[in-house]
Amino acid sequence: MKISDILIDWYNANKRDLPWRRTSDPYLIWLSEIMLQQTRVDQMMPYYERFVSRFPSVFSLAEADLDEVFKYWEGLGYYRRAEHLHRTARIIAGERQGRFPSTAKDLIKLPGIGPYTAAAVASFAFGEAIPVLDGNVMRVLARLYGEETPVNTEAGKKILTEAAEKLLDRSQPGLFNQAVMEFGALQCTPHHPSCNSCPLAGRCVAYATGKTAMLPVKLKKKPLRTRYLHYVIHIRNGGIAVRRRSGKDIWNGLYEFPLMELPGEEAVTKVRQILSKRFDNPAEAFVLIGRRVHLLTHQRLKLYFWRGKVSSKEAEIIDLQKVSTLAFPVPLKRFLDNYLNIPNFDNER
Repeated sequence: MKISDILIDWYNANKRDLPWRRTSDPYLIWLSEIMLQQTRVDQMMPYYERFVSRFPSVFSLAEADLDEVFKYWEGLGYYRRAEHLHRTARIIAGERQGRFPSTAKDLIKLPGIGPYTAAAVASFAFGEAIPVLDGNVMRVLARLYGEETPVNTEAGKKILTEAAEKLLDRSQPGLFNQAVMEFGALQCTPHHPSCNSCPLAGRCVAYATGKTAMLPVKLKKKPLRTRYLHYVIHIRNGGIAVRRRSGKDIWNGLYEFPLMELPGEEAVTKVRQILSKRFDNPAEAFVLIGRRVHLLTHQRLKLYFWRGKVSSKEAEIIDLQKVSTLAFPVPLKRFLDNYLNIPNFDNER
């Protein structure tokens, strides 16, 4: 029995019932794939359902304001994905009358669509005979063939892409791709894979050689860069000082509080002095009211929240009732929600 047939049989018996698998609508498939980048299915599902409820078609997404899109994306992280999603929706709706390209070659030309997403949408929605290569697929193939070339290198990806092309069931590529992805997610998992019940155990090189836990091989990532971000919370007359982030840094387009970034860790008294010069207020006017540590893929953020005052040139005062409609980075939103729930906070802090 061919490996592709074994995988498809396993998939039909074990697959999860996920909404984007019940449709061939390229919009819903594309949306699910973008949301699933760097995000687990169980974490993503509530966001997907809420997003689709508000933006059920590529036209409704294209017509929306980016601020609203960010708000519905809030909590998923990697906000560049949402920005690209919005740009692509406008291209599809405006320039292509709602029709998605049907090939990976053309899909990859759109903002935010890389090789994996292009192949996934092309095969799932349009039946193009092209393999997908996500983390789950690479793990399955590396173990199945005992491939020890690091999967996070161009050489490793090339080898596994060629292996996936040979395995691909060209008569039903979308089904096969779903099967091998699901197999990696549920059976051939990163830790403690279910080898004893695996239908491919008799053909798996890693299992036969005792290398399951060693594969796939990955080159070590660079150490996380640590950043020190000091935010000033200025509440006045029922409003709070906020500003929109810009540039090519993290959280571009989202809202935040007036910010001062320092190159390293400093004592509280030293930071007060720096804040005093930066925002032109007495040092004693700044009170440290909270700290957070937030991890991103390549960065460790140490966040400090100070109660203080800033001038109108630093930020605009937004009514507290309106603040809930703005999209903030997750750690700032969590802090703000907790802070505003403190009873009896006064307006002139």
